[in-house]
Amino acid sequence: MGWAHASTDRPVAGRYRLVEITHRETNRVSWYADDLRTGRPCLATRVELPADAVEGVRRAPSRILRATENVARLCPDRIADVVDAVGEGGCLWTVTAWIDGTPLDEVLLQHGTFAPARAARVALDLLDVLDAAHPEAVTHGELSPGQLYLRETGPVIVTGYGVAGTTSAPRLTAPSYAAPEQARNEQVGPAADLWALGAILYTMLEGRPPFRDRGRVAATLRGVDRLPLRPPVRCGPLTGVVTGLLRKEPRERPDRQVVRDVLTRVLREAPGGDAEPGEAYAPAGRGRKRKGVLVGTPLAVLTVTAAVVAAATGLPDGGDDRAGGGPAASASSPAGGTGAADTAPRVPSSAGAAPPSSTAPSSPPSPSPSGSASPSPSDPGSLPAGFRVHRAPEGFSVALPAGWERQRASRAAQQSYRVTFGADDDPRTLAVTYSERVGPDPVAVWRDTVEPGLARADAYQRIGAIEATTYQGREAADMQWITTDDGVRVRTFGRGFLLGDGRGFSLRWSTPAAEWTNADNQETLRTVLRTFRPGTAG
Repeated sequence: MGWAHASTDRPVAGRYRLVEITHRETNRVSWYADDLRTGRPCLATRVELPADAVEGVRRAPSRILRATENVARLCPDRIADVVDAVGEGGCLWTVTAWIDGTPLDEVLLQHGTFAPARAARVALDLLDVLDAAHPEAVTHGELSPGQLYLRETGPVIVTGYGVAGTTSAPRLTAPSYAAPEQARNEQVGPAADLWALGAILYTMLEGRPPFRDRGRVAATLRGVDRLPLRPPVRCGPLTGVVTGLLRKEPRERPDRQVVRDVLTRVLREAPGGDAEPGEAYAPAGRGRKRKGVLVGTPLAVLTVTAAVVAAATGLPDGGDDRAGGGPAASASSPAGGTGAADTAPRVPSSAGAAPPSSTAPSSPPSPSPSGSASPSPSDPGSLPAGFRVHRAPEGFSVALPAGWERQRASRAAQQSYRVTFGADDDPRTLAVTYSERVGPDPVAVWRDTVEPGLARADAYQRIGAIEATTYQGREAADMQWITTDDGVRVRTFGRGFLLGDGRGFSLRWSTPAAEWTNADNQETLRTVLRTFRPGTAG
């Protein structure tokens, strides 16, 4: 499965005109759209289907409409109002009435982790829906933070019912929230939704999912099935119920009533636990209104830099930024994953952009400036064999190795985005972040904004000092660090540079530490830095 193109010129099903992307998740994209028949705003969500899922495309619309109608009847005002479902272009489209709310993952990205009471409030709202659906043998099967919409007041709204089971694929969207039995493509039931509830709780409290998205659905599902849970450290009074829900064996997970009792007790015993529900989990004033306008309290105008800093580490509190993870935290904070080597081997200066070697972490890299005379990436003759220029719809371009493609993309807000590139058979990744709210000192962004979040990653260690430099004639800063990802040491080189007027880009190159000095890795990094050409937010 990959990102299929959707035209904003041709209405979906001849009726829904796509206006603006509002949310992205693995194999799932949502648009603000206009219903040309009624004139009303709506939310059009596209789910990518496997290439051989012809039967799924045919049967899915009626399944979605039926499942959503059943759950909405059992739990009124808690389920997104689905007005249409269609199969088109090998994709599944679900159209709901516009939701004046914000997906949970975006709230986390903007404002950081939740206190236990706030997380308990959100989980209780989701549990209300599961309590209504499970006795009627209705399993969601695709729950994730992107399926939960938080509103200024009132309960959480759940989307995505009816998608699971439309094809033979174990999981269509957000595979890092799949239950182990689902990852093994076994028959799933209510216990899979309880696992997802535990994974969502873990994410709200820890700032990262219990099992990271590895950029490829199959690889992510293997990790969920085979790897041990990273022990939670910030779950506090919810630690027991979270680890219980995330047991590999479905029969060992606590039932809904046990979970409810724990959540209710945590909410009741917390300071202010008797506050109105909306106050417990309102998304800090950041609700979505028509055409993506942000409304609410002054917190709605939190700087995009903070949001992108969160992106640097996977989630807002700065969880871990893994090799398959997201880009840098500010446009000036370089993009990438994690690092892993005790020394800083030279990236040959012919790259015009990469740092020289150092013999120990205490000896920082000193990258040489990259001038504007670098060969154009549009000139194939200037590229190593096998490389091709990728032109991102956001506006930037960069030369990448054969087989590399866009794996994930997301927006932290209208003024920022991040895109991650990689290949199925390559452990390395490149992450690119753009922001229009960048501080004037790229060194300070790394030191004061990005590094505190990275320091919470597994076995984080910076290599040398943060170095001021220039890149394509612009102010820039480089930083290298190492972390451990599922027992593998990963090394990241990050470069952030300023475009002026508060705008900037960051690039992060992540690779297993053992492969850092390989000639191919060094050549690829040189080529990426030499050929990257910035654009503006698309």
